[in-house]
Amino acid sequence: MSEVRIAAEPRTEFGKGAARRTRRAGKVPAVLYGHGTDPVHIALPGHELMLALKTPNVLLSIDIPGKGAELALPKDVQRDPIKGFLEHVDLLAVKRGEKVTVEIPVNLTGDVVAGGVVAQETVQLAVEAEATHIPEAVDVEIGGLEVGTQVHASDVKLPAGATLVTDPESLILQINDATASAGDTEGEAAEAEETPAEAETPAEGEESAE
Repeated sequence: MSEVRIAAEPRTEFGKGAARRTRRAGKVPAVLYGHGTDPVHIALPGHELMLALKTPNVLLSIDIPGKGAELALPKDVQRDPIKGFLEHVDLLAVKRGEKVTVEIPVNLTGDVVAGGVVAQETVQLAVEAEATHIPEAVDVEIGGLEVGTQVHASDVKLPAGATLVTDPESLILQINDATASAGDTEGEAAEAEETPAEAETPAEGEESAE
């Protein structure tokens, strides 16, 4: 897992007004915490940070004036709900060799068997891994799985150095009968068509309009 170097500036002003000024300058307010130290309030370049965060669990090497480089993982990313720009980021300080718990995506590979359809129940797995060796994702091969097969978290082969944290009995996916699934959908649609809408009846003492 590669590190992304990014330069930070210290923040001395706080509050909504200060945060807006920081964002107008093209930077993102952030706070770095962890290892029992006081939180460090910083501002990070918005464009560089946005590109870095496209990688799940990206490891950031943050250059902080007067403190040197600090390794950190993004823990909470706040975005504008409408425009999507970064509003604030919480960063967890980590050290080389330290183990952390993160969630990694579950990617399905291969083609489902003829007549089958995949029902994926879990899209992320919680794992423990070294902060500098966090896997980007875990692959689950569905090719050759028969209809009726279930895959649980304990069945997933994790990358070397990663340990499962998610409940081993958690269902990742199952292969359903595509024909049966289609039949259920058609049956529900037909039933809806056969059920007439209840006619509105005039209230007692009222005559229906001609």
